[in-house]
Amino acid sequence: MKYHQVILLKNGVECCLRNGMECDAQAVLDNFNLTHGETDYLLTYPDENCFDVIQESQFLKEKLESDREIEIVALVGNAVVGTAGIEAMGKKYKVRHRAEFGVSVAKEFWGLGIGQALTAACIECAKAAGYIQLELNVTASNTRAYALYKNAGFVEYGRNPKGFHSRLAGFQEVIYMRLEL
Repeated sequence: MKYHQVILLKNGVECCLRNGMECDAQAVLDNFNLTHGETDYLLTYPDENCFDVIQESQFLKEKLESDREIEIVALVGNAVVGTAGIEAMGKKYKVRHRAEFGVSVAKEFWGLGIGQALTAACIECAKAAGYIQLELNVTASNTRAYALYKNAGFVEYGRNPKGFHSRLAGFQEVIYMRLEL
């Protein structure tokens, strides 16, 4: 699945949204470690990243060649400042209509429209891939992300009061959201 779009951020700077490619592996890994260290809202901590640059390169290659999954990078200049992707929930008949969505943006670039643009790009790609439902999890305390997803059309369908066990905050409530495409 291919994707490419240039957007203008709220600060007037251009941002390129495109498929992550093998040559982006180190920058994507660096961005993962940065974003996952800057907030307690994401699923993993930087020290839990099990990919090396070769594995990341292979992951990006597989997503680039996939008809049903994608990994999009957000570039400001030559720097990867965010990533987002959709991943199939499975290949079995009963779940192949569902995909999972995830996004992260470097804190320095929060509030500029990158998260919103990445979310819209993934929704567009999920529709093109033939999914009927896009799903995500968000911590209840992440009110900005919750509002972004709600504005994009996602609806809440459940909560888990002890969904995450944060090293910093203890248990965090996780909200399950879905979007019918």
